[in-house]
Amino acid sequence: TFVRNITDIDDKINAAAAAAGVEIGEITTRYEQAYMDDLAALGVAPADRTPRVTEHMEDIIRAISDLIRGGHAYEAEGHVLFDVNSYPEYGRLSGRDRREMIAGARVEVAPYKRDAADFVLWKPSADDQPGWESPWGRGRPGWHIECSAMAAAHLGETIAIHAGGSDLQFPHHENEIAQSVCWHGGKEYARYWMHNGLLNLDGQKMAKSTGNLVNIRDVLEQVPGEVARYVLLSAHYRQPLDWTDEVLAQARSTLDRVYRALEGLGAVEPTDSEPSVEFMDALEDDLNTPRALAEVAELVRAANKAETDRERGAIKGQLLACGELLGLFQADPAEWFGGGADDESAEIDALVAQRQAARSNKDFATADRIRDELAARGIVIEDSADGVRWRRTG
Repeated sequence: TFVRNITDIDDKINAAAAAAGVEIGEITTRYEQAYMDDLAALGVAPADRTPRVTEHMEDIIRAISDLIRGGHAYEAEGHVLFDVNSYPEYGRLSGRDRREMIAGARVEVAPYKRDAADFVLWKPSADDQPGWESPWGRGRPGWHIECSAMAAAHLGETIAIHAGGSDLQFPHHENEIAQSVCWHGGKEYARYWMHNGLLNLDGQKMAKSTGNLVNIRDVLEQVPGEVARYVLLSAHYRQPLDWTDEVLAQARSTLDRVYRALEGLGAVEPTDSEPSVEFMDALEDDLNTPRALAEVAELVRAANKAETDRERGAIKGQLLACGELLGLFQADPAEWFGGGADDESAEIDALVAQRQAARSNKDFATADRIRDELAARGIVIEDSADGVRWRRTG
């Protein structure tokens, strides 16, 4: 069961709604839909459940009440705070010492806190802010408790895999662990944590706050979503990834090569329905997608060398099975090369074929002219034992 929760209330949302003179639901619904549309364009499967904070206020209030009863949280000046000292394992996930944790939390050390590291579970709402009635007065939840409450409601006290960006490891995930373990009597919160690396643009982390950002909508005006997906899979999920026009162009060229191999396999029926052993070994090694994509490249080379329908059928089946797990090359090759920027691919294929014919007829002047014409358009022709291939350089 895959749960992807939506934070549909926080201070930034409140401020945006107030500035626009609308309810917070108008802001969150619009951006949630845009987010879902972007994920779909990247081929990301929808979650089984998509809970929202505003739908789980009773669960959140119940969780906070249980933590207070258990001696892990306390009320102070209309706030409820988690008592970090009640959980000796605090900081284990991120491996930080206390000074780092306080600095990393980037929060005001309020006078009502027992410890500077204590974090908010509930805070009061002003009359002009969204709020819910609670045992501690009208207010709204802190960010961390929302996730723990929704996880428990939909996945139980211990969940298998918890994912998120590496920037959330502290303080968000550290706080989730502390409150959830204490809430559930010491039970493990998540068996596995998967923290993905961040995207870099021009050598710096993408961040909305600095304007160093590329929107998916802008990318989709340049390339199909599958190209962007390939780029994201080309680095190991835990590593940072540099986003450039060059890597987009290279991914497009690589996908063209895969689809061209599938096109070359033609009407041969796929006979293998399982990915190759080497491909699965790569994915089972902490989702090593770069190595898995390297195995796909090996299959493409084998497809271009295959001589019998039996070989072709086996390779085609493996290629499609590998692609299904990665969410790649499931389109019909004719559709992939069928319009817009793909008309150029068909034209380039035709020119490459003309060059090959010229070379076969020993018309090297024509062959060189076609090669130079393509080079001027940023197309490199590669002659190898596997056959003739071309790729874009930018």
